[in-house]
Amino acid sequence: MPLPLQGLSAIVTGAGRGLGRAEALELARLGAAVVVNDYGQPGRDGSGEASTAPAERVAEEIRAAGGRAVAHTGDVSDFEAARALVALATDTYGKLDVLVNNAGILRDRMVFSMSEDEWDSVIRVHLKGHFNTTHFASAHWRERSKASGGPVYGRVVNTSSEAFLAGSAGQPNYAAAKGGIVGLTTSTALALRKYGVTANAICPRARTRMTEDVFAGFGEPASGELDPLAPEHVAPLVGYLASPAASRITGQLLVVHGGMVAVVDRPRVAAQFDSAKETFSYEELDGALGPYYADRAPDETFAATEVLSLKRA
Repeated sequence: MPLPLQGLSAIVTGAGRGLGRAEALELARLGAAVVVNDYGQPGRDGSGEASTAPAERVAEEIRAAGGRAVAHTGDVSDFEAARALVALATDTYGKLDVLVNNAGILRDRMVFSMSEDEWDSVIRVHLKGHFNTTHFASAHWRERSKASGGPVYGRVVNTSSEAFLAGSAGQPNYAAAKGGIVGLTTSTALALRKYGVTANAICPRARTRMTEDVFAGFGEPASGELDPLAPEHVAPLVGYLASPAASRITGQLLVVHGGMVAVVDRPRVAAQFDSAKETFSYEELDGALGPYYADRAPDETFAATEVLSLKRA
């Protein structure tokens, strides 16, 4: 019986470590030929000298297991590097079928202390990096669809975060970037639907070098047990969304961690107030909205996210 991704090719960005590595290994295990992208900087804040080692190690790991993989060590936040990344996939494997955007950095700071560079760098790597690769991948699929006269196979899996869903006081840049990625995903899903391409986003929760301090003390595994926050809990969902079985799933946001997948509903109207006349007056707004919010906690809007929380061990 053929593997679900047999005959398909995939790009995984930020795949030298952590989540990206687990996702690249899973796609290869399911039969995909993989381009392993990682810029290779050692600091989670994007600091340090770039290195080919992380991407090369994962590519070799895939090849050693009998799969097909090549490494790409460019910075996806660079437009031309993203062009070269997609070109590497199409030149090596003949086409690109799956794009998994995972690359990112952290530069945490409260909004009143954050520098312009700390803001710009995180937005650049996360949000612009997602756009860059998606731009060239979508152009590839559009051209293929026009040439064939019909839909083609294409999958985009983007990486958002619960920092966007529920806020993260010390990560305004990261939360904003991850919110932007959801908007990019839904727009991409609508734009590429006629070409046969799907686009979805995940909010993964995993213990990696990016989050080791965030999850310190949370859900620590018992001896010999798989960490409930291991990246290996996230990778199967990425493999599924990349597969033919997920052809009807597009424009979706899914939270995933520790053996759980939650489908996030789009925002819905909680209450509506109509003006008595052509437009609202200050007094009328105060009379409508004042009582509505009087007994509500400031963060009650996000109460639903509490069901996804982990307890400190």
